[in-house]
Amino acid sequence: MKKLLTSKGWLTGILALTLFSAGCISSVGASATAADTQKELSVVGSYANLKKLVEKARTENDLTLYGGVRRDRLFTTAAPTQAPKAEASKSAAADGSALASGDYSKTNVQVDGVDEADIVKTDGRYIYQVNKQRVVIAEAYPPEEMKLAATINLEDQPLSPREIYVDKDYLVVIGDSRYDTPVLVPEIGAQSKMLPGWRRPPYHPYPLYGSVKALIYDIRDKGNIRKTREVELEGNYVSSRKIDASLYLVTDRQLGYYLPETEDPTILPWYKDSVSGTEKILMSYDKIRCFPDFVQPNYLLVAGFDVTDTSRKVNVSTYLGSGQEVYASLQNLYVAVTHYQRQAHSGITVPYGGQAAEKTRLYKFRLNQANISYQEQGEVPGRILNQFSMDESGDYFRVATTVGSPWEQGEGTSKNNLYILNSHLTQVGKLEGIAPGEQIYSVRFMGERAYVVTFRTVDPLFVIDLKVPQTPKILGALKIPGYSNYLHPYDENHIIGFGKDTVEQVQKDSQGNEVGVSAFYLGMKMAIFDVTDVNHPVEQFTANIGDRGTDSDLLHNHKAMLFDKQKNLLAFPVRVMVVDSNHQEQSGIPEYGTFTFQGAYVYRVDLEKGFELKGKITHLTQEDYDKAGMYWYNSDNDIQRILYVGDTLYTLSNNKIKANAIVDLKDQGTLTIK
Repeated sequence: MKKLLTSKGWLTGILALTLFSAGCISSVGASATAADTQKELSVVGSYANLKKLVEKARTENDLTLYGGVRRDRLFTTAAPTQAPKAEASKSAAADGSALASGDYSKTNVQVDGVDEADIVKTDGRYIYQVNKQRVVIAEAYPPEEMKLAATINLEDQPLSPREIYVDKDYLVVIGDSRYDTPVLVPEIGAQSKMLPGWRRPPYHPYPLYGSVKALIYDIRDKGNIRKTREVELEGNYVSSRKIDASLYLVTDRQLGYYLPETEDPTILPWYKDSVSGTEKILMSYDKIRCFPDFVQPNYLLVAGFDVTDTSRKVNVSTYLGSGQEVYASLQNLYVAVTHYQRQAHSGITVPYGGQAAEKTRLYKFRLNQANISYQEQGEVPGRILNQFSMDESGDYFRVATTVGSPWEQGEGTSKNNLYILNSHLTQVGKLEGIAPGEQIYSVRFMGERAYVVTFRTVDPLFVIDLKVPQTPKILGALKIPGYSNYLHPYDENHIIGFGKDTVEQVQKDSQGNEVGVSAFYLGMKMAIFDVTDVNHPVEQFTANIGDRGTDSDLLHNHKAMLFDKQKNLLAFPVRVMVVDSNHQEQSGIPEYGTFTFQGAYVYRVDLEKGFELKGKITHLTQEDYDKAGMYWYNSDNDIQRILYVGDTLYTLSNNKIKANAIVDLKDQGTLTIK
């Protein structure tokens, strides 16, 4: 059986990435609106200078990985790409839908007013769903008469849809386009005819990359949905955000540490905007800016455009650098990337056991009606967990990090930190060395407080005071079994944690002497923490689901949760595993359960009774359960998301949309999607 703990996020940055001086050759003037001044950044300027920068990075980084094929010797060339006024729908007031009143659920986002893309959206009358190679649009109201209103089929495009936005009259589909681009390395395999001196390896050692597309559709007339725009950025999808009608898209385009001796046009990143035509627009060297002391030689592309206005071209900026996580407020976008700095005494950079100095670089961009202007950069020690590790509050930016490994002793052991930066991303306050030997599993910033969960064998919930930015301090801590992967605010003094329950096991040597304690995860656990007394937080209510092996998308993606405090409603998809009550444990290690359920768990939640299970909804048939055996893998009948419109709860899988009354979960109708 597997142990509970792996070094979560520890190998994310397995590449050895050393900071090096950018050395860019010229300066670019400010190009911004009157409201925003873009800080001047140097530019790459020429291919010769780019090659010099990359060569400097290569000589300072040397790590052999994956069967002797060095990732820092990869170079990928890009392949060529593949190639009347709508009638308004009936008014919401006329059809009685929830569109007019706004009584429908929204995507669970980190910052109010900053929308995040998801696989399901609703506008109060229609439900929009990414469903394999298509987007399904279902008329959900009234629930007894659900019907398929339209389907946007994307099978004929080199696009894998992954997320959507819905903005009143417009639908945005974001997806990946993958191209068969050859990966070239020096002196391996047969001679390449494309680039002299380069050879094609006998296999592709790493995934190929392509581009990210945003397709905009006018959806006012569901019988005549029209694509109005297509924006495409080269690179891998990092993230996106939408503020009102402004969509911001971030991609990371790999460059590699080895470039050919002579310039090749595929070195330059590109973008496309159907407003400007069908051809690729290359970012010339004098348009590629350099982050000072950039982390690694990738291209970071940041784009902004108005989804409702096709008279304005997309704004695209390219930087020599990279990005991994994104946080956005209403005014600013922050891109974070973790790197590992070489230790001087060893000359080797490896992210293991304290051998590397971990740093997280932060880049700040000002957002203003689809315009983007670079502002500042900063750096903090350690690695972040995810977007919830970052937060903007007024003129300050807060970041929680972990450094080191929980599996090491002494100086190499993990420690957790919280840093407060000013508007220029200069550190003004810090709290370091929290919970040595543990690592961060979840973070939530709420105004003048931060809640941080660390874990190794127990779950300490730390309440941290941020009122004075220069002197953050721990107010209280609660140690309980289990851990929380996600924290969600209930109100000012209560927070809900979602994670796993755990059990401790004493480890003994061959002579029976105790040598340590291990922890193993069990089923899913929810808890309401009362932090009214900040010095003594309390686990007020708990609820458990299933046994070892039970899992929920909510533990990995906050968008999978439906929560409405006014309706006392909490729901999420879950796969339940249960251990046979007659099973006798032999090894002392908790056994994995067998599959018993996949679907939605729906709760009534309040501060009087805590979690009350109202019921369960599944799309699986009896035949599905009969075929499942001990384990269950992804099925088109698996419920992925739950939302509500008015008094009706909707559960969505690839095969069905089911409607149930929120009050008693009475069946109100089913739409089969073929």
